[in-house]
Amino acid sequence: QVQLVESGGGLVQPGGSLRLSCVASGIILRTNVMGWYRQAPGKQREVVAVIFSGGSTNYADSVKGRFTFSRDDAKNTMYLRMNNLKPEDTAVYYCNAAGARNYWGQGTQVTVSS
Repeated sequence: QVQLVESGGGLVQPGGSLRLSCVASGIILRTNVMGWYRQAPGKQREVVAVIFSGGSTNYADSVKGRFTFSRDDAKNTMYLRMNNLKPEDTAVYYCNAAGARNYWGQGTQVTVSS
């Protein structure tokens, strides 16, 4: 059984930082395309960042220079470091592993507010 479990969300003031984690079981993350997505209230889910199997990483323009996507293959875990958070970053954040099948975590809420 494949599971992706996110953690690290919470309430943070504008300008603050958070690090999201996504631990995988039942799947080897490095053999898949890995991604972080987010969905704000009333909006469609959108891609935040993607790591391809070759190691290259793409970021949404809205987060470039502020967010960093990394992974620890030994821990089978992916991370999203988010700096200089803005109110418009408020959303539920999901991790994703896409290979032969598409797997999603349960989501973690990030709220940026003063």
